Amino acid sequence: MNSRVEFSQNDFDRLRLIRSANIGPVSYQHLLRRFGNAADALQGLPDLAARGGGRAPKIADQSAIGKELAAVRNLGANLLFLGDANYPGLLSELSDAPPVITWRGNLEILLRPVIAMVGARNASAAACRFARELAHSLTQSGIAVVSGLARGIDTAAHQGSIASGTIGVIAGGINVYYPPENKTLQDDIATRGLLMAEQPVGTEPRARHFPFRNRIIAGLARGTVVVEAAPRSGSLITARLANENGRHVMAVPGSPLDPRSKGCNNLIREGATLVQSADDIIELIQHFDDRAETGNQKYDFLQPSGNNNELKENGSTEVDNADRRSLIDLLGMTAVSVDELVRQSGLPPASVQLILLELELAERLQRHAGAKVSLR
Repeated sequence: MNSRVEFSQNDFDRLRLIRSANIGPVSYQHLLRRFGNAADALQGLPDLAARGGGRAPKIADQSAIGKELAAVRNLGANLLFLGDANYPGLLSELSDAPPVITWRGNLEILLRPVIAMVGARNASAAACRFARELAHSLTQSGIAVVSGLARGIDTAAHQGSIASGTIGVIAGGINVYYPPENKTLQDDIATRGLLMAEQPVGTEPRARHFPFRNRIIAGLARGTVVVEAAPRSGSLITARLANENGRHVMAVPGSPLDPRSKGCNNLIREGATLVQSADDIIELIQHFDDRAETGNQKYDFLQPSGNNNELKENGSTEVDNADRRSLIDLLGMTAVSVDELVRQSGLPPASVQLILLELELAERLQRHAGAKVSLR
């Protein structure tokens, strides 16, 4: 489906906004809600940052954006923006949904129900075989399998599902191979399945990138299956993210004598669904309400088509200095939820979000998981 070879001015503006300093997934969404389009948001950045008490943020260089678009095109890849018609509906539900994803392969795989499968990198041979067979059975039933292309369980899940519907989400740029031994598998997924990356082309994966990748894996899926995981495994982070976003969490039980099974056994003890076959998963997700039979829904307030004025949250929303100061006084170095700030400040939610956006653009605010914020 990589038929588009040219990018629109709107694509250019959206990517430039995303790549500008101090713009994260949450602030990106708030900016588009406020201004209705990326071009106006870019023009509004200096004023918002000034009201937050900082200098104008560094806006991404136009030539750098042009080079990134050219690199995407030369790789035979494409970009999927939050708000595009094909953007997966379940992923768009995340408060920190990726503003843009680089992809290669068959985007229509996202129209199927999706199950995430994750687990230990140093998995046992038996667990890898089970994961491979489980993934194969799921895809034979019309379900796509998403995983993170790591060693062990991830690799086995992709191998089992690649013939009929696999999705690989990588931590670095779409043209970077990690781990290196999965180069052939990654290229195969880009040809026969769907390969996705949030980081710009050429980005080498760093430790901080993997939790972002994990949220995409969990966000795409109706449920996450964990196959072997140590108690502090990154796979359990994916399971936690799935649970926080109202998705099913499933685990394959293992021997209590194998430390690689302790994480899965703990998940089951805490309420995760025990999985022994593909039928267990299929039965569980049959009644999953994703608000759209295909798994895709339009993120209406970000749709680029139509009247921009209708997209705006409230272009006239402003706050005075007294309200701004009262909210800042409630902030500290300890993270607090935005909902708590709304309750304690007595300000309208839109005003609170505007002040937080101003502070973030001024480099005075840090966002944390769970919709929490703190001063830098």
